[in-house]
Amino acid sequence: MKIDKAAIKNEFQRHDRDTGSSEVQIAILTKEIAALTEHLKANKKDHSSRFGLLRKVQNRRSLLDYLKREDAEKYAALIKKLGIRR
Repeated sequence: MKIDKAAIKNEFQRHDRDTGSSEVQIAILTKEIAALTEHLKANKKDHSSRFGLLRKVQNRRSLLDYLKREDAEKYAALIKKLGIRR
C-alpha cells in the first residue's frame, strides 16, 4: 500500500515548493482512499482500516468543500482530473 507522494505533489502543486495546498492534499487522500478500498475488498473484517478510510473520506470532503468555496474553477478542474464523483 505504498503511495508515491512525491509524484502526486509534482503533478498537483501550484509552484515548485508547494507541498500542502488543498489540491495536493486532496490528490494524496484520493490515492490513499483508493488503496484502502482495495485493501478492504480483500480484508472485509479489518474494521480499524475501515474507520481510517472513513476519516480520510471525511477529511477529503472537508478540503473539497473549502476549495469549492474559495475557488470554484480549481475545484471543478480538480474533480475532473481525479475522477471524483460530484
